[in-house]
Amino acid sequence: MTEFVIRLADERGRVQEQTHSAATAEELRARFTQAGYYVYSVKARGLLAGQGKNKKVKLEPFLVFNQQFLTLIRAGLPILGSIELLARRQKILHFRAQLEDVATRVKNGESISTAFEAQGGFPVVYTTTLMAGERSGNLEEVLQRYLDFQRVSLTFRKKLLASLIYPAVLVVMVTGLFIFLITFVVPRFAELYDQLGTKLPGITVFMLEFGKDAQSYGLYVAAALAVMIFLFSRWVKTDAGAMAVDKVRIGLPLVGNVWLKYQVGLFSRTLSTLLTGGLPLVPSLEVAARSIDSRQIGNAVFASVETVREGKGLSASLEGTKVFPELAIEMIEVGESTGALPQMLNSVAEFFEEDVQTNLTAAMSLIEPAILIGMGLVVVTILISLYYPIFSLSAAGAGGGGGPQ
Repeated sequence: MTEFVIRLADERGRVQEQTHSAATAEELRARFTQAGYYVYSVKARGLLAGQGKNKKVKLEPFLVFNQQFLTLIRAGLPILGSIELLARRQKILHFRAQLEDVATRVKNGESISTAFEAQGGFPVVYTTTLMAGERSGNLEEVLQRYLDFQRVSLTFRKKLLASLIYPAVLVVMVTGLFIFLITFVVPRFAELYDQLGTKLPGITVFMLEFGKDAQSYGLYVAAALAVMIFLFSRWVKTDAGAMAVDKVRIGLPLVGNVWLKYQVGLFSRTLSTLLTGGLPLVPSLEVAARSIDSRQIGNAVFASVETVREGKGLSASLEGTKVFPELAIEMIEVGESTGALPQMLNSVAEFFEEDVQTNLTAAMSLIEPAILIGMGLVVVTILISLYYPIFSLSAAGAGGGGGPQ
């Protein structure tokens, strides 16, 4: 007998975790399902401590695997045989190891959703979707919906990244040019003016001193920045850090509104996929909340779960969080009143994704010229400060040459 930690909800939606012994995870899941409980997950107790060590699989190879998996089971191959075949053909080593472990667990009697969940490297939306497919007996259709959802999300993400490439290149160029001028050009002018021994204007003195300090302390400053970035990245992974950064990000002008709409669109599409797959509203909300990047919106969704359990509508519960945009609340309310909530959530996602693309394009049209203007001002300021004494000396020499001999 193996000890398992089972996470379940009763008929009123109250979630709890319990530890029980059973021969297999599937046997324990069936026992509580027959007793009227909704089972979220069943994990062997020994796996919990090492779960975080498993590597996550990149989205694109994961989607390729699922498309092949769906094709094989549609062709009539058994689930276990399909996973074993795809595991043998998998070239990513850690992904192959995970699939082999999934196949072993399924062979030992675990459900496919429990086997994938035990790996720790797969999205919670995926394992929950598999569980919904198993419960409804329609795994193929549920897998197809998941693939459609991820394809749309991946395409949208690629569009966003493509929009950010040019500004990122500009920032790198500005930084590189500034470092080149300060560390290479300015010291050459410092040597020239030391030989001339002429009095220099204040702006030139400041620039030469800045270049000298950059040469002397530049490496120390770079090391200090690297340490600060490392500590900041560790802090961001904590609950307090993630929450603080997310509040700042949402509060930023231009970008903050785009980020909020992007997260609302992702939440709406995820929730729609789960509801269409046959999951009840409360567990779907919890899974959708864990699937989005924004800690503030995720916490707001978790807060709304309690009011949904008490019998309030989803739109009223989300409105009470004071985080979701008013338009999203109104559209969800219409979906609830017409009995077409999953379809309306898809419409919310499409509307906000299109809005994000439009707003991001507008923001980039402002940011790109600002970066170019900033780059031009930096370069012009440095060049003027360096060449001004030379122009002054030339003017003085020309003026002196025009006098009586």
